[in-house]
Amino acid sequence: MFAVLQFPGSNDDRDMCFAMKTVLGADAQLVWHKDAKLPSDTQAVLLPGGFSYGDYLRTGAMARFSPIIADLQRFARQGGPVLGTCNGFQILCEAGLLPGVLVRNQQLHFVCDFVDVRVERSVAPFTSRSAAGDVLSLPIKHGEGAYFAPPQGLAKLEENGQVLLRYAGQNPNGSLQNIAGIMNEAGNVFGLMPHPEHAVEPALGGTDGALLLGSMIDAMRGGA
Repeated sequence: MFAVLQFPGSNDDRDMCFAMKTVLGADAQLVWHKDAKLPSDTQAVLLPGGFSYGDYLRTGAMARFSPIIADLQRFARQGGPVLGTCNGFQILCEAGLLPGVLVRNQQLHFVCDFVDVRVERSVAPFTSRSAAGDVLSLPIKHGEGAYFAPPQGLAKLEENGQVLLRYAGQNPNGSLQNIAGIMNEAGNVFGLMPHPEHAVEPALGGTDGALLLGSMIDAMRGGA
């Protein structure tokens, strides 16, 4: 079962559940942020986009202290797969599950558009349905999506192959080294600014998002 965390201000939680359940045929369940524990049958955790706590202080800073985060950290430390999109990516960074931080877009404007991202590595459980070098078209909608890390941190990400997605062509937010998505050193936590859940049906503008979400489904059904 995929646990979709729900915070005050989340606005893509139900979209994520719809994409996973109705379109891709996986079992997904909303989990409220005040719950102390993840459901016992949780196989993977998804942190959706939105504006948790109204983005007060800074994005993800308050959600990081929600009761469910402690159990999420335990789950991740034990190797459980975790994916955070947009605000979910920001929360993962604030919670210490991913390195670096997402800061204000370089042009100081909110961006809402489809962008091209290049898959840097084909790796389970996040990008196995794609090949390295594939270019995916995915929507973005954020005001604070520029990835930042100090030089030594960026060098470590590159050396370890932790950059999974990179903006191809236009960089929409000033993210360093065109980074659109990274994973942790252990390879079980992945954060990305684009929204794969909004790209799973042709009527929504494309289906490339299913390649990412479907990779997680493949891994869970395969027992990874």
